Amino acid sequence: MFSPVIQSLIAEKAGSFIIPASRIAFVEDENPLYHAFLVLTKMKYSKIPVLDKEQKVVGLISLSMITNTMLTPDNIVIEPLSDLKVKDVMQTKFETINFARTNLETQLHLLVNNPFIPVVNDNNVFQGLLTRREWIKAFNYVTHSIEEKYDITKKTLQKENPIT
Repeated sequence: MFSPVIQSLIAEKAGSFIIPASRIAFVEDENPLYHAFLVLTKMKYSKIPVLDKEQKVVGLISLSMITNTMLTPDNIVIEPLSDLKVKDVMQTKFETINFARTNLETQLHLLVNNPFIPVVNDNNVFQGLLTRREWIKAFNYVTHSIEEKYDITKKTLQKENPIT
């Protein structure tokens, strides 16, 4: 559990943890695979969310997932880009969080193994991304501002007297 002091400093940056959905590149599950290929290539992202028509996160797609469909034992083929849809290739097992209902420790734990976590509301509608990068920026803020706002003293441990 985070100390109350750390929690309050992190809370000062909590609003900036999430990159809003309006600033995130995404594709829809029914898009042809070539559309996801173009978005990922042009935007230079490694992985992006996949949404359905109701703006709910239904998957994640990466350039490597797409290129794997194009590789044969002895050639590279482009037909899958036109023949397949995003939903045919996307990753369907992934974490999401409701930012208002997920504590800081859970967020941090999830970000250890994921560069980002899709954020959803109570109706599972996509709200944005919680990114490891934004969390690191908040931690940087804490480390640089804690001594400006708080007096920190080292605790001294008292040795117990042995029973004689």
